[in-house]
Amino acid sequence: MASTNLNFLIEQIEREKGIPKEVILETLEDALLKAAQKKFGLYDDLEAHYNDESGEVELFQFKTVVRMVDDGHLEISLDQARKLDPETEIGDSIGVKLDNSDFGRIAVQVAKQVITQKVHAAERDQVYDDYKDRVGDLIAGSVRRIERGNIIIDVGRTEAILYAKDQSQRETYRVRDRILAYVVDVTKTTKGPQIILSRTDIGLLLKLFEMEVPEIAEGIVQIISAAREPSFRSKIAVTSRDQDVDPVGACVGMKGSRVQNIVQELRGEKIDIIVYHPDPVKYVCNALAPAIVSQVLIDEDEHLMEVTVPDDQLSLAIGTRGQNVRLASQLTGWRIDIQSESKVERMAEQAREIYMTIDGVDEGLATTLTQLGFLGLDDIIKADIDDLEIIPGLNATTAAALIKRSIEIKDELLAAGVDVGSSDKDESKTKVVKTQPTEDPDDDRPELLKLKNVDEELMQRMNEAGIYSLKDLIDADMDAKGFAEKFDISSRKARGVMHSAKLKSGDESVLNDEADDASVEE
Repeated sequence: MASTNLNFLIEQIEREKGIPKEVILETLEDALLKAAQKKFGLYDDLEAHYNDESGEVELFQFKTVVRMVDDGHLEISLDQARKLDPETEIGDSIGVKLDNSDFGRIAVQVAKQVITQKVHAAERDQVYDDYKDRVGDLIAGSVRRIERGNIIIDVGRTEAILYAKDQSQRETYRVRDRILAYVVDVTKTTKGPQIILSRTDIGLLLKLFEMEVPEIAEGIVQIISAAREPSFRSKIAVTSRDQDVDPVGACVGMKGSRVQNIVQELRGEKIDIIVYHPDPVKYVCNALAPAIVSQVLIDEDEHLMEVTVPDDQLSLAIGTRGQNVRLASQLTGWRIDIQSESKVERMAEQAREIYMTIDGVDEGLATTLTQLGFLGLDDIIKADIDDLEIIPGLNATTAAALIKRSIEIKDELLAAGVDVGSSDKDESKTKVVKTQPTEDPDDDRPELLKLKNVDEELMQRMNEAGIYSLKDLIDADMDAKGFAEKFDISSRKARGVMHSAKLKSGDESVLNDEADDASVEE
């Protein structure tokens, strides 16, 4: 009966807990051994083995065969040993089967405790094995509780955690809410497997497209690259291996149904789907959509693309707080510098005037240089002779002379107190601007930072919008209301910025207004 009950329990645990029989048997043997050690002592040489035929765990005490027994726990006489095994000799070790029917209440508790611990450990290992291969997949569950901003999610056989840092800013959850998340990692801990989820990982976006678009799951449409700013906007570049399948159309779906399902799951996050192109210029132009690009200049060494857009497309190309151009840069892997057509033309005109002061450079060559993207002295100075000599009107000798003279002119301008800008991404295109006297000659802060109400963050956003200097701000021809809307600041703060800018630029209307104000006060 005992063996029948034991076999029944083994089968029941194996069926209900999903634990292999071998693990259960090992647990039983370990439990019986610990219980026996409680009764017989830790110093006895004991072993436990499961007998498949009898269906019970048998306990053996191993003793050394000797002529004269000094320690009955560790030794057995030759006569007694030969009753168990006739071929036993002196010095052999023989196992004596013990009666395991009565270990007492404490022994039973120890056995039960060990079995419980082993079963729990086996369950944890089984759960880990079930989920360790789910890394990189989506998993659905319901919110069980929220602890210090972290969301604990019931995913079936165990719990997963969605840390606060991996939650989207636009999303809020309550207990029992359904949630779909991306599995970032599955680790083993002393308390069991820990499943770490994310709602901000780029993998969530990719897996949602794979789930919603059969052509992606089948490999017909491929996602080449993706960029994401969680809660706000994402961009993905797709291509098709079948020329009859439109990759963008497949992702959008009939009447936008597929992409709308993804947008809804991401709580309104905007998604731009563009066509990947092996030509980096066309790829970058596509990535800047919905803005229209008029011209692109490539700097291979700096891995930089200087993009020119119509004036009315500048804000669209840059996006809110630089979001559009930032995502396009992440998507394509290129640094992108955006300028408006009017700004580029101003810089080109300034550059032409400088180039025409160089011997041998006429108006036609100066125009050609600016059209090819040489918009400042630094562009000439940094250029290779090989790049310059292929320009009509230049050869190796004249190209070298042009570079040498550009260096001399730049040094002369700097010595005369003229600020010569650079065409690098973080500064304006090469231009010559006469410096204005300031109240504090030791104040070496950037020009924009000297304006009232302009801090580092606002200056960065102005730079992203193509405003690098006081002149750029004045030329943008914005009133305080337009400035406030463009840079998302209060009207009062915007009025302070614009008033300060006009005052420093010597705008007569501002000076007259200030004089009128003074007269009224008097």
